[in-house]
Amino acid sequence: MRADLLTDTVEGLDEALAAVDGFDQVLVGGLLRPQPAQAAGLAGLADAVAGSPLAGRVAEAAEKTAAGAADEDHFMALAAARTALLGSVHDALVARVEEAVGRPRAEEPSAAAGAEHPVNLLVAARGWLCDLARAGWQGIDHELVGGAAPVVTAMLSEPGLRRLAALLDGFAAELAASCPGATLERVPVRRWADLWCRAMLLTLPGADLATAVAEATGRLLPLGVDVHEHATAVQAQVHAVFEPADGGTARLMRASVCAPKPDTVVGAGLWQLLRPHMSLLAAVSEGRAMELDAMPVTAEGDLIWDDARATQGEPAEPFTTARVALPTAVAAPVTPVDRHPARIAVPVLLEGYAVEDEGERVAFRVAGERLAVDAGRVPAAGPLTAEAVASSAACLGLLRWDAGEFLVQPLAVERTVRKKAVAVHAGAWAGGTADKAGVRAEKAATDAVTVLRERAGRLLRK
Repeated sequence: MRADLLTDTVEGLDEALAAVDGFDQVLVGGLLRPQPAQAAGLAGLADAVAGSPLAGRVAEAAEKTAAGAADEDHFMALAAARTALLGSVHDALVARVEEAVGRPRAEEPSAAAGAEHPVNLLVAARGWLCDLARAGWQGIDHELVGGAAPVVTAMLSEPGLRRLAALLDGFAAELAASCPGATLERVPVRRWADLWCRAMLLTLPGADLATAVAEATGRLLPLGVDVHEHATAVQAQVHAVFEPADGGTARLMRASVCAPKPDTVVGAGLWQLLRPHMSLLAAVSEGRAMELDAMPVTAEGDLIWDDARATQGEPAEPFTTARVALPTAVAAPVTPVDRHPARIAVPVLLEGYAVEDEGERVAFRVAGERLAVDAGRVPAAGPLTAEAVASSAACLGLLRWDAGEFLVQPLAVERTVRKKAVAVHAGAWAGGTADKAGVRAEKAATDAVTVLRERAGRLLRK
């Protein structure tokens, strides 16, 4: 891997992010009566897209907003400009990663026809989002935030709008927990601006067009599991290499499963919530491939998992897969609305590095270049620890980008124990385990889940 390409400056990156940051600060104070500093942030956003097809509309929107005379169309133009800038950052970073790892680039996905959605619900959602923007994060209160509830309730009955409904519901919950905005000591500026812009674009008819869905028949070779945990939900995302049965080019794919959870279920208990919904988790634990038969898959490489279309295959050790199949696997493309630096998660295999243990932070010295390790993303629901990462000789992980630098999120490591190479996987307990630590964690989680189910049963009987 060309590690030097991951540390070199990307031309135009800082300027694009500065324009995004300037606009994000505008949203903190609100767009109802912008101050001079906010007008500068709006002008900076317009200047950043001056050479694009958005130039005219964004320049007008920035001017009208600075004068306090903007309407919903102007706010939409600003959201589109910010999204386009972050999309350009995403593309530049992904191009740099592809050059560094030498992986082939995928073709752009084709769009499938989208379903018709009730326009009145989209208009209502857009109206609430525009009210938020006018008030700004410092001006939010419970009455304003509560305006999302009836919109979300109406959207949940429409399957095609549940993506937007879930986004609005979660966004409103975060805002409600922070009310009143005037007393906030710290505002999650980038995050709330991300959520606002994404929601605004999804209120446009046709913005959520799905990528074309095909069928995948062949062998799926798991690389590792990435766990996303929230107080009320958990998701496991399996990264894998897919080898088509017809001998076509191998592709990188993902398979995800999520479930609601109480906030008391943590650690290894998460797998008990997820296992019943995906047989692939057992294959990950056992180091086996899965044979797929006409499994639906999007052009972005996301498998729409169906256990009826998958059977357990032969043993497939992830590090062997990473060494043999990963280098030539084609990376999946990303649709324009989903292009964002936070989405970057590229499977990579690192070997021959030196470990720099800096206490709470660990870094790998790869070909003379320092590559930080994001050990904080390693889930507690597995045997992989920061200590194992610090004593490793090989690392299978996800290359991410955060806070201005590339990071490695470990999915598994190889370390030497008694002169033998031993692999430690973050998802080793996904399908169950005989490991002593895993068994203890499973028992504790089982007890907690049993108590919660008993209490829920009593409440239902009452």
